[in-house]
Amino acid sequence: MINNKNTAQQAKQAHRNTLLETLEHRLQVAKANGQTALVNQLEAEKRYYLS
Repeated sequence: MINNKNTAQQAKQAHRNTLLETLEHRLQVAKANGQTALVNQLEAEKRYYLS
């Protein structure tokens, strides 16, 4: 049972890391394109995931 719990926790962390990496990429593209509203939205989303 402990092994399943550890595996689930590792999968959850890997998923979170992937989300943050994708979010960071989207944020950089939005900044490069001058999309201020999208940058604000993505920064808010990033704060949510990091809290």
